[in-house]
Amino acid sequence: MDKLNKDDYRKLVSVPVIVAALGYFVDIYDLLLFGIVRVVSLKSLGVADHELLGTGESLIRFQMSGLLIGGVLWGILGDKRGRLSVLFGSILLYSLANIGNGFATSVTQYAWLRFIAGVGLAGELGAGITLVAEILPTRLRGYGTTLIASIGLLGAVFANIIAARFEWQTTYFIGGGLGLLLLLARVSVFESGVFKQMEGIDVQRGNFFQFFNNRKRVIKFLGNILIGLPIWFVIGILITFSPEFARALGIQTVISAGDSIMYCYIGLSIGDIVSGIVSQKLQSRKKVVLLYIGMTFLSMMVYLFFPFKTSFSFYLLCAVMGFCIGYWALFVTIAAEQFGTNLRATATTTVPNFVRWTVVPVTLVFEALRDNIGVINGALTVGVATIVIACGALYAIEETFSKDLNFVEED
Repeated sequence: MDKLNKDDYRKLVSVPVIVAALGYFVDIYDLLLFGIVRVVSLKSLGVADHELLGTGESLIRFQMSGLLIGGVLWGILGDKRGRLSVLFGSILLYSLANIGNGFATSVTQYAWLRFIAGVGLAGELGAGITLVAEILPTRLRGYGTTLIASIGLLGAVFANIIAARFEWQTTYFIGGGLGLLLLLARVSVFESGVFKQMEGIDVQRGNFFQFFNNRKRVIKFLGNILIGLPIWFVIGILITFSPEFARALGIQTVISAGDSIMYCYIGLSIGDIVSGIVSQKLQSRKKVVLLYIGMTFLSMMVYLFFPFKTSFSFYLLCAVMGFCIGYWALFVTIAAEQFGTNLRATATTTVPNFVRWTVVPVTLVFEALRDNIGVINGALTVGVATIVIACGALYAIEETFSKDLNFVEED
């Protein structure tokens, strides 16, 4: 692997890369804000203590369903109209929805505004990764997407800091304001040259159903989704509901969901940097993803069966789990590299949002299991299932390191 030179570094800190990273920063802030202010916001809306877990699960399902729908819509738009149209449209929608969230006076209003915000949030990451993957040279692609993810994931840290200092309504106003400010930075970003070259080619663009009319594409599409299952099991179940897990594990000190999320995402950001660098050195995406899935399994077992009795040790374990699921950037990069230019934005936008949406069935299964076999055994069953499925999916998809992205998907 050649060392990076000055020109390489200039390309990695170019305006499109930095703006994409800042966009993902705001995306993560808004995406995880509900998990951080879940308890205080729901209590202020009149939700009883014994209903916090169930109501929280319900609102998360609303938000993630919005991500699923938005992922398809923004992905299709990105391949039909260009990557920048998604970056502008999606950020405007979720910014306005988050400002609206600050005015919510009932759980019903809260839920629908989280749904609308989810639709908007669905477009940010996929469009940014697609744009950067196409404008950077092949050998810098992994570094660029890793930079976006590692900076963006720190939005969770910022969200927790803001939530600790302001009323929950204000935190949503700040998130919406950050999004609107980001629109100004978008003006200086240029469209992908690879996308522009495709404009003169007579080929279907952004046809979502094209993923399913070819056996090879079906395997690639579903495989890319399933390798990300353990990531959002950890975030959506073990971390988001960490106060409930802490009580089930017999931890006497009060555990904050916001702090758990913050420490998890610090670890995740570091893990993404390390996984991206290791992937570049090994010249392989799949080997590194397999390593991280294995580490995720081990960290889950420690979390569930070797409880630490202090808040410090618990939060440290949250950070370790975050590091172990730190293959998110690689996962999204693989999705961008698997498909041709005419389907790339659709794939890169839908795949991570389908993974985020898996929190919906996962929480439903977990909810059913915890009522019968308990919180710990329910989480163990679901967690092991996600690991097994992810390993099978990883085996089924192709290695994409150094793949030339200047190609299209034929009918």
